[in-house]
Amino acid sequence: MTQCQLYLISPLDVSGAFPDRLARALDAGPVAAFQFRVKDIDEHQAAKLAEPLQAICAEREVAFIVNDSIALAKRIGADGVHLGQGDGDVRDARARLGKEAQIGVTCHNSRDLAMEAGEAGADYVAFGAFFPTQTKDTDHRAEPELLTWWQNLMELPCVAIGGITPENCAPLVEAGADFLAVSHAVWGGDEAAAVRAFARILGGD
Repeated sequence: MTQCQLYLISPLDVSGAFPDRLARALDAGPVAAFQFRVKDIDEHQAAKLAEPLQAICAEREVAFIVNDSIALAKRIGADGVHLGQGDGDVRDARARLGKEAQIGVTCHNSRDLAMEAGEAGADYVAFGAFFPTQTKDTDHRAEPELLTWWQNLMELPCVAIGGITPENCAPLVEAGADFLAVSHAVWGGDEAAAVRAFARILGGD
């Protein structure tokens, strides 16, 4: 089984000093990917906000994934896109972003949605929320057994998301999550300390 890795999701406000915070977080421990998640701003503004963050990730070889928008991902040459259930089609994203792009899909707690995403050519599926989360409203709750079921059946990596902290993540790692997607647990306090805390658990020491 591959070792579980950290997948950071941005807060909605990435202006001001946020680039410095991102650099601190990425320098504190291993992070596999960073998802750029902003809402209610136009694509031009989003591209400007993304630019310094994308550079920080590139310097550290951290994948830069755009949330929701295939168009923005294409415009800025992101490493990939993460699609919610209403954000577009995996096949369309693949056609527009190319075969190298990392395409992830939110599958909530649904085995059927995950199977469909895999068949459509997604690179990973995301299950959750596993815990109550402050980052977004969630109608779906997933159980750790879902990760185990997926791992036993599929080669495709799975991401656990939703209210994950260093204190509660161990059962998800044990159940088979390939990645832990975290936002508030890192950005809600000292980001470097939080990444180090996750690294201690994910590193197995």
